[in-house]
Amino acid sequence: MYLGKTDSMFLSRALEKILADKEVKRSQHSQLRKACQVALGEFAVMVYLKESSPRGFDSSSPNYIEADKYVLPFELACQSKSPRIVSTSLDCLQKLIAYGHITGNAPDSGAPGKRLIDRLVETICNCFQGPQTDEGVQLQIIKALLTAVTSPHIEIHEGTILLTVRTCYNIYLASRNLINQTTAKATLTQMLNVIFTRMENQAVSIKHLQLLHIADSTQLYLDNGPPSPSLSPPAVPSTPSTPHDSSSINGQPEESKSEEEFATDKQNTKEIEHPGTGCQSIQGSQTAARFSHILQKDAFLVFRSLCKLSMKPLADGPPDPKSHELRSKVVSLQLLLSVLQGAGPVFRTHEMFVNAIKQYLCVALSKNGVSSVPEVFELSLAIFLILLSHFKVHLKMQIEVFFREIFLTILETSSSSFEHKWMVIQTLTRICADAQCVVDIYVNYDCDLNAANIFERLVNDLSKIAQGRSGQELGMTPLQELSLRKKGLECLVSILKCMVEWSRDMYINPNLQANFGQERPSEGDSADVKLQEHLSSRRDSVSSLDSTVSSGVQQSQPDHPEQYEVIKQQKEIIEHGIELFNKKPKRGLQYLQEQGMLGTTPEDIAQFLQQEERLDTTQVGEFLGENVKFNKEVMYCYVDRLDFCGKDFVSALRAFLEGFRLPGEAQKIDRLMEKFAARYLECNQGQTLFASADTAYVLAYSIIMLTTDLHSPQVKNKMTKEQYIKMNRGINDSKDLPKEYLSSIYDEIAGKKIAMKESKEYSITPKSSKQNVANEKQRRLLYNVEMEQMAKTAKALMEAVSHAQAPFFSATHLEHVRPMFKLAWTPLLAAFSVGLQDCDDQDVASLCLEGIRCAIRIACIFNMQLERDAYIQALARFTLLTASSSITEMKQKNIDTIKTLIMVAHTDGNYLGNSWHEILRCISQLELAQLIGTGVKTRYISGVLRDQGGSIKGFPSGGEEFMPLGTLVGGPDKRQMAHIQESVGETSSQSVVVAVDRIFTGSTRLDGNAVVDFVRWLCAVSMDELASAHQPRMFSLQKIVEISYYNMNRIRLQWSRIWQVIGDHFNKVGCNPNEDVAIFAVDSLRQLSMKFLEKGELANFRFQKDFLRPFEHIMKKNRSPTIRDMVIRCVAQMVNSQAANIRSGWKNIFSVFHQAASDHDENIVDLAFQTTGHIVMNTFQQHFAAAIDSFQDAVKCLSEFVCNAAFPDTSMEAIRLIRHCAKYVSDRPQALREYTSDDMNVAPGDRVWVRGWFPILFELSCIINRCKLDVRTRGLTVMFEIMKSYGHTFEKHWWHDLFRIIFRIFDNMKLPEQQTEKTEWMTTTCNHALYAICDVFTQFYEPLSEVLLADIFAQLQWCVKQDNEQLARSGTNCLENLVILNGEKFSSEVWDITCACMLDIFQTTSPHALLTWRPAGQEEEVGEGKHMVRSQVLCPLTLNMLLSYSDLGVSDHRLFAGLLIKCVVQLELIQTIDNIVFYPATSKREDAENMAAAQRDALEQAEEGETEVDQGMYRHLSSQHLFKLLDCLLESHRFAKDFNSNNEQRTALWRAGFKGKSKPNLLKQETSSLACSLRILFRMYADIQLRDSWPDIQTRLLSTQRQLLLYNTVCATCSDFKPHASCYYHHLCEMMQFDLIPELRAVLRRFFLRIGFVFHIAAPELGKAQPSSS
Repeated sequence: MYLGKTDSMFLSRALEKILADKEVKRSQHSQLRKACQVALGEFAVMVYLKESSPRGFDSSSPNYIEADKYVLPFELACQSKSPRIVSTSLDCLQKLIAYGHITGNAPDSGAPGKRLIDRLVETICNCFQGPQTDEGVQLQIIKALLTAVTSPHIEIHEGTILLTVRTCYNIYLASRNLINQTTAKATLTQMLNVIFTRMENQAVSIKHLQLLHIADSTQLYLDNGPPSPSLSPPAVPSTPSTPHDSSSINGQPEESKSEEEFATDKQNTKEIEHPGTGCQSIQGSQTAARFSHILQKDAFLVFRSLCKLSMKPLADGPPDPKSHELRSKVVSLQLLLSVLQGAGPVFRTHEMFVNAIKQYLCVALSKNGVSSVPEVFELSLAIFLILLSHFKVHLKMQIEVFFREIFLTILETSSSSFEHKWMVIQTLTRICADAQCVVDIYVNYDCDLNAANIFERLVNDLSKIAQGRSGQELGMTPLQELSLRKKGLECLVSILKCMVEWSRDMYINPNLQANFGQERPSEGDSADVKLQEHLSSRRDSVSSLDSTVSSGVQQSQPDHPEQYEVIKQQKEIIEHGIELFNKKPKRGLQYLQEQGMLGTTPEDIAQFLQQEERLDTTQVGEFLGENVKFNKEVMYCYVDRLDFCGKDFVSALRAFLEGFRLPGEAQKIDRLMEKFAARYLECNQGQTLFASADTAYVLAYSIIMLTTDLHSPQVKNKMTKEQYIKMNRGINDSKDLPKEYLSSIYDEIAGKKIAMKESKEYSITPKSSKQNVANEKQRRLLYNVEMEQMAKTAKALMEAVSHAQAPFFSATHLEHVRPMFKLAWTPLLAAFSVGLQDCDDQDVASLCLEGIRCAIRIACIFNMQLERDAYIQALARFTLLTASSSITEMKQKNIDTIKTLIMVAHTDGNYLGNSWHEILRCISQLELAQLIGTGVKTRYISGVLRDQGGSIKGFPSGGEEFMPLGTLVGGPDKRQMAHIQESVGETSSQSVVVAVDRIFTGSTRLDGNAVVDFVRWLCAVSMDELASAHQPRMFSLQKIVEISYYNMNRIRLQWSRIWQVIGDHFNKVGCNPNEDVAIFAVDSLRQLSMKFLEKGELANFRFQKDFLRPFEHIMKKNRSPTIRDMVIRCVAQMVNSQAANIRSGWKNIFSVFHQAASDHDENIVDLAFQTTGHIVMNTFQQHFAAAIDSFQDAVKCLSEFVCNAAFPDTSMEAIRLIRHCAKYVSDRPQALREYTSDDMNVAPGDRVWVRGWFPILFELSCIINRCKLDVRTRGLTVMFEIMKSYGHTFEKHWWHDLFRIIFRIFDNMKLPEQQTEKTEWMTTTCNHALYAICDVFTQFYEPLSEVLLADIFAQLQWCVKQDNEQLARSGTNCLENLVILNGEKFSSEVWDITCACMLDIFQTTSPHALLTWRPAGQEEEVGEGKHMVRSQVLCPLTLNMLLSYSDLGVSDHRLFAGLLIKCVVQLELIQTIDNIVFYPATSKREDAENMAAAQRDALEQAEEGETEVDQGMYRHLSSQHLFKLLDCLLESHRFAKDFNSNNEQRTALWRAGFKGKSKPNLLKQETSSLACSLRILFRMYADIQLRDSWPDIQTRLLSTQRQLLLYNTVCATCSDFKPHASCYYHHLCEMMQFDLIPELRAVLRRFFLRIGFVFHIAAPELGKAQPSSS
C-alpha cells in the first residue's frame, strides 16, 4: 500500500473517526485502539520524514514494505462486534479502494502466496455473519465488494473473486431487508457483468496487439527479409496491467462455512495449475483446455459455481417461495441468464466455457427444466433459448435431449399442467420465429440418422395442440384451451413464416406493393424493422441475426440439400424398418436388407440389435431366443460382442440383460443363459470360483428366478436367503459355491432388480399416455411422478452426452424448405382446417388464414402442386361460396377467408397453376353473393329450387352446373331475406370489390405461363356459369373481355398463347343457344378486335388471323340469323374503320363472308356482298399489297356468292368482281412477285400465277361446275375472256395447270348424274367450252402445242365418244377447226398424233352393234354365211361394249339411241377428214362444178377453173398420213356396205323399232366415205410430188374395183387412163342397162369416147378433137 499526503490525511481521519467512537473505548477493543494509535503515530513520523526529505518519499524504503500494518486497524475494526465501527471501517476501505489509494499488490506477510488485497477482501467478506448481521453493515459490505471487483486500481482473481461473489450471494439469501436483497442481487449482476466483460475486452486487446505485431512483422519482412527467432512476439503476460508474477497466486479459495456456500468443486480446484508460461489450465476429464488469461479462469470459476448452485435440490414437499433453496436456485438461474445474454465471442467459442456449458449448465437445466416451480421452469426455458440461439453449434446432442425429453414430452403428456404446457409453447413461439433455428433443427436432427425427428415431432405436437385435442383430459378451462390453441397456431404460423422468409429469394412478387409478412418491402422501407415486426411482436425475440452469428466455429463445408434429402430418405427407411421389426422382427430385418440399409450376415444383424435403441426390447429378446439356426448364430454374435472381462457375475448379467427383455419361454431363456455363461467364462479365464460353464449357467438361471421372485408383485411368498442358498447347492461340479458369495448375490438382487437400461424410454412415434385421470389431485400426483422420471432420464442422457462431440451444421441453402414443408404440410393443414372449421374465435381464424397463406406461398415457390391445391381447396371450402352449406351460415371468418383467397390470388398468381380454378370459382360465386347481399338478384336463392325441387346438394362432388347459393325451401320471406343480406353484405364491401378487381387488373403482371393458366381457368369457370340452364351468368365472360384489354399489350408470343385459350372460349360462347350470351360474346369480340386491329401488324405475321378466328367459328357453327347478321355487321364495321391496319386478318374476314355467301337470308347475303364488293373495288385499290395473302380467299368468297342460286343478280355481280380481280393481277404483277409468305418454296416468277391467276381461273371453273346455266355460261365466257386477254403473260407451265382446270369442266360429266342435266350440260357448257378451248389453243398455239396438244386431242376424243349428238358433232367440228386453223404449223410428229387420234375416233365410234344385235331370245342362235364372218371380224372393243350393255341390262331403246349417235359421228368424221384435207366446202363445190360441167357437157371450162389456191391441209400431209386417213375412210365404207347388204339384219332392226318407218341403211356413209377416199387417191395420183408413192396409190385405186368416179378417170392422163379403163370397162358396160340420170349418161359417153381415142379404136379425126380435154 502506497500512501501520499492526501492518503495520509484521509487515512488519519478515518482512524481518528474509529478512535472517537465510544465503543472503541471499551476493554474488548483495546487491541483496535492500540493499532489505531500506532498507525496514527507512524503517519505523523512518515509525514515529517517526507516533508524534511529533500528527495521526497522513496517508495523503495522499508516503510513501503511494512505498509500493510496500516491495514491492521481496519481489519480489527471489521472484526469488532460494533456495527458502527464495522460500518465506518468498511466505508473507509471502500473509499480507499475506489479512489485508488490502496492497490494491494504487495504479498501478504501473514499468508505466503497471497496478496494484501486478498486479505483485505477476505476481511470485508468476514464482516457478514449471517442473517443477524446489521443491515447497514450488509449494505457497506456490498458496496465495498462491488468497488473491489469494479475498481480499475486493484485486481482480485480466482478464490478472492469467488469469495466476493459468494458473500453478495449469501447477503441476498440471508438478509431480511428487501432493499439489501435487491441491492445484493443488482450487485451480483453488475459483478458478473464486469468479470465477463473484462475477459472479453482483454481478449480483444490481445487480438489487436497480435494484429499490430503481425503487421509490423510483415513490414519488417518486406524491408529486411524473414524475421529471426528473436523477433517472434513475446509471450503475452497473464495480466499486462500488473507487475506481479501470476505464478505466485494461490488459486485455492477458502471454503465458506456459511449455510449457503459458494460451490467450488474440490476436484476441479485441485486441478488448477500454474504453468511457467503464465497461463492457467483446468484439466477436464477428457481434454486439457488452456486459459490464455487469468481473467478467463475467473469467469470460468464463477460460471461453474453458479451452475452447481442452480443444481442444488429443493426440500421435499410443496416448494416455499421464501425458502433459501428455492431463492438460491432462482437467483443462480437469473444470474446465469444474464451471463449468457451478455456473452461475448470468448465465452461463446472458448473450449473451456463450451465444455462448462455442456458439463454443468446443461445438466443443471435438465434438472430444472422439469421443475414444478413455474419461475424455475421459466428461467430454465429462457436459458435454453439463449443456448439455442448462441451456442447451438456446440450443443447439438444437448439440444436434442431438451427437445425430446422435456419440451416434446411435456407437450405430449396428457397429465402435464396447463402452466407447463403454456410456458413450453411460449418458448417454442420464440424458437419458431427464428428462421435459421427452424431450418437448422430440421437439418441437424430430422436429417441425421442417429437423432430424433425433432422438427417432425414438434410440428405434429403443435398441430394437435392447435386442433384443441384432449383439452378436457388436461382439466383445462375452455379459455385456457383456447389460449393454448392460439399459441399452438402461432407457433405453426411462425414456422411457416420462417420457411417463407428462408426461401424469399426464390419468390417473384407480381405486385411491388404486396403486403405479405415476409415479402421484400418496397424501396425506402427498412427490411429489418419490418421483418422483426412480423416475425415476433415480443420484446426480446430470438432474431435470425443471433442465429447466424451464433458461433465463431462456422462450418466451412458447402450446404448440399440433396445429401440431406438422401439421409432423410434413409432415415425414413430405417424408421419404417424398425416399426416393422417391433411388430414382426423378420419382416423388419427383411425390409431393411431389401433397401440396402442392413447386411445379411449374423454379425451385421447382431450389431444392429445391439446399437439400435429404438427396437422393441421384447421383440429383440424373442428374436434372439428363437430355435432357428440363423437366429442362434445372431444370438451368439450378439453375446460375443459383449465384454465381461473383470466384471463380477451379477454385473455381467445386468450388462447382458439391459439390451433386451428376456422372452417368457423357458427354452429360449435356457439358450440365452447357456451362451451367456460360456461367454462369461471365456472373458474371465483366470477366475477360480466356477468349476465350469455349467456352474455359471445354472447360477445365471437362478439369479433370473430370484429377480422374478423378489420383485414380481404377483409372487406373494418371497424366497428367503436360506432358500436361495439351498437352491444353489451342488451346482459347482457337485460342490457348493461359497455361502457368502450367494448371500451377497441375494442382497444385491434384493436391493436392485435386474432391469433394462432407462434411456430406452423413447420410441419413433411419440408416446401418448392417455390415462383417464379421475380428478385434479390425482392428475397432479401422476404428473409429479412423470416429471421426476423425465428429470432423471434427461439428467442421465445429458451427462452421457456431456463430453460427446457432434458437428452442428448451419444451413444456408434455400432448398431445405421443400423437404421440410413436405414433411409438415399435412399436420399443418389439419390444424388450420380444424381451426377454421370448429372455432369462431377471430384470432384463431386469422392465424389459420395466415398459416394457409404462408403454406400456399411455400408450395407455390417450390412448385409443389399437390400441396398447393390442397391448401387452396381448403381455403375455397371455408369461403362457403362453393360448398353445399347455405350462404346464410356465413360468418366473419368466412368473409376473412374470402379476403385471404383474394390476397393469395393477388400475391402468388405466378405460381397458382391449376389452383386458379378454385379461386376463380369462388370469385364467380362471390359476385353472386354480392348480388344477393345487395338484394339485386334474390331469385338465385329460391328460383332454382322451385324448378328443381330440393335436389341441389352435393355440388362439390363434381356437378358441372354452378351451385345456387341458398338452400331455402320455397321463396324467402322478408325476415329471412334481411338476415341473408346482412350475413352476405360484407362480401359487397368496397375493400372486397376492389381486391377482386385488382386480381383482374393485376393479370398484366403475371408471367407468361401464369397468365395462360389464369385465363384457361377463367374460361372454364365462365363455361360453368353459362352452362346453367336457368340463370346463365356472364360475370366471368365480362372479366375475360376485361383481361383481354389489359393484356393486349403483352409481347406477341405471350398474347398468342392467351388468345388461343380465350379465342376457343369465344368460339363456344358465340355458339351458345342463349342469344343474349352469344350477342354479348360477339359484341365483346368486336370491341376487342377493333382495339387489336388499331395496333396494326407487320408483314408475314399471323396474329390478326388468330385473333379474328372466333368470328369464323361462330359464323360456321351458329345458325341463329340474329347472331350471323351481327357477326357480318361487326366484320363490316372493322373493314370500314380499320382497313388500313388489317393484314393477315383479311383471311378471316373473307372466310366469314364466305360462310355468309351461302346463307339463305337475303339481308345477310346482301350485307356481306356489299362489304366484299367494297373491299374488292376500293380497299384492294388502296391496300392491295397488304391483302395479297388473302387474295385467293377473296376470290373464293366471290365464287361462293356466285354459287348461291337463290340470288342470281348477286351471282352475276360477283362474276364481274372476279373479272375485276383479274385486272388487279394484270396491273400489279410486281406486288405479287415481291410478296413473301409461308409459300416461300414457290419461285418468285411463279408467284403471280399461284397467288393471282390460278385462284381466279380455278374459282371460275368451280362456278362453271356448280352453277345454273346462265351463271355458268357467264362464268365460262369470263374465264376464256381472261385467258384471251391476259394469256400472253402466261408461262408455258402455267398453261399446263390452267388446262387441267379447264378440263375439269368435262370431268363434271364423268360423274353419273341425272340424264337430263347431263344432256343439257353437254349441249350447252361442254359445247361452248370446246369451241373456246380451240380458240385459245389457236390464239396461243406456240406455247400450248408442246405441252397440251395431246391433252386437247384426248379431251376431244372423250367428247366425241359421249352419247350426245350435239357434243359429238361439236367434238368433231372442234377437231376439224383445230387442225384447219393450226395445221400449217404442225410438225410431222404432230400430224402423226392427229392422224392417230382420228383413227382412234373412227374405230371407237364405229356402230358395230348394228351387225351383231339380236332380238331378245335369239342371242344364242348363230347365223350362217357372211353373218358369221362379219361377227368374227368385229373388233374387241365392240364386243366388250355389247357385253357391258347386256350386263347392265340397258334397254334396246337406249342402245339404238347410242348407235344412231355413232352413225352420225361416222358421217361427221368422214366430212371432217374431207374438210381437213381439202378445206371445208371445197369437195362440195367441186362436185357441183362437175355436175354442171356434165350438164353442159363442157368439161374444158371446169379444167380451166382448177387454178384456185388450195386451202386444205393436203399439201401439209405426207403420203403416210394420207394413207392413214384413207384406211379410216375405207374401213368405214366397208362397214357401211356390209350393213347395207345385210337385208335380214336391217329388217330385224327395223322391226325392233330402229330408225323410223323404213329399213335402216348406211348409204350416205357408204358413198361419202368412198367418195372422199377416191378424191384423196386421185389427188395423190395426180400429185407429182408423190411420184414415189404412185404404185401404192394405183394399187389402192384399182383395189376399189367398182368404186369409181368417172369424172376423175376421164380427166386422167392417157398413161393413167389405160389401166383404169381396162379395169372398169366391164362394170361400166353393165351400168348401161340401168336408167341413169342425164349427167351420168353424159360422163359415160365421154368415157367410151376416150377409150376409143386411147386404145386407138375410133377414127383419127374424131379423136383429134380430144387432146384439148386431156
